[in-house]
Amino acid sequence: MNLINNEKHYNTLSAYYKYKYKNKIAKVSLNAGFSCPNKDGKKGFGGCSYCTPLGSGDFAGKSTDDLRNQFDKIKCIMTNKWPDAKFIPYLQANSNTYAPLCKLKEIYDEIASWPDIVGISIATRCDCLEDDKIAYFKELNKRIPIQIELGLQTIHEKTANLINRGHTLEEFNLAVKKLRASNLEVVVHIINGLPYETKDMMIETAKYLNSLDIQGVKIHSLLILNNTKMGEDFLKNPFPILSLEEYVNIVVEQIRWLDKNIIIHRLAADGVIDNLIEPKWTIKKLVVMNEIDKAMRCLNAYQGDYLGNSL
Repeated sequence: MNLINNEKHYNTLSAYYKYKYKNKIAKVSLNAGFSCPNKDGKKGFGGCSYCTPLGSGDFAGKSTDDLRNQFDKIKCIMTNKWPDAKFIPYLQANSNTYAPLCKLKEIYDEIASWPDIVGISIATRCDCLEDDKIAYFKELNKRIPIQIELGLQTIHEKTANLINRGHTLEEFNLAVKKLRASNLEVVVHIINGLPYETKDMMIETAKYLNSLDIQGVKIHSLLILNNTKMGEDFLKNPFPILSLEEYVNIVVEQIRWLDKNIIIHRLAADGVIDNLIEPKWTIKKLVVMNEIDKAMRCLNAYQGDYLGNSL
C-alpha cells in the first residue's frame, strides 16, 4: 500500500493506520512474562548481546501485573493525550510465542476478547514459530488482525554470530514464508550501527527485505546499554559508533532502496536514558526523525526511488 506524499517521502505507520482504521491508533506495550530460547539454553545463553534483561521490554508493563491491568494503566495515559484513539496491544518483552500452544491460547484468546482493541502485535523470534502455533494465529487472525514482528537485525552471518543472535538467515526466511502462507502480517526489525558493519553492509540488509514478502519494517539505531553484554564489552574495548549524520545518511539510502509498499514503522530507537552508554544523540528521537525528513526533502528522495517505484 503506497501512502507516500509530498509531506512524508516514505510510507509511515501513522498514515497506514489512519487509512486502515480511519482513526488515531496507539500501541500499548505489554509484558506477558515470556522468556527466550536464546537465554534459557535452548538456543543459547545470555540472549543477543545488545538485549537488556527485560528483553527489549523496558517500556512495557511489569510482568507481575495482570495483562489487562497493564493495558488499562497505559491506555489511561494515552487517552489523556489522544481522547479518540483506538488501541493495539503490543506483546514486546522477550519472545512472545515461546511457550506451549496451550499457554499461548490462554494469553491471546483473552487479549482478543478485549472490546477496546483493533489488533494484536506480537514480537518474537523466527525459531519460536512452530507449525501448530502459526496455525493457531492464522485462525485468531480471522477474529482480529494479528501482526508478527521478527528480529532480523542483519543479513550478515558474521555479525549475527558476533551479537549472539542464535538463528540463521535460512530459519528467518522459512518463518516469513510460513507466516505469509497463513496470511499473517510480518514486520521485520533491522539495526544500523552493529559492531564493525559498514554502510554498504547495512544497505545490503535493507535491500534484502525486498526479496521477502513482508508488510513492515522497523529500522533501529544500535543502542549500547548498561546491563548488557555489548555494553560491558564496549566499555572495555570500544568499537566505532555511528554519528547522527552517518545514521541519517544510511537510513535515507535504505529508504530509497526499500519497496514503496513496505510500511515503515520506526526509524529511530528508544532506550532508557539512564542506561544509555552510546550513541548519546539517540536521546533526542524527534531530532533524529526531523533530520531524516529534512534530508529526504533536500535530496528530493522518496521511498523506493532507486527502484523506480517511488510515486
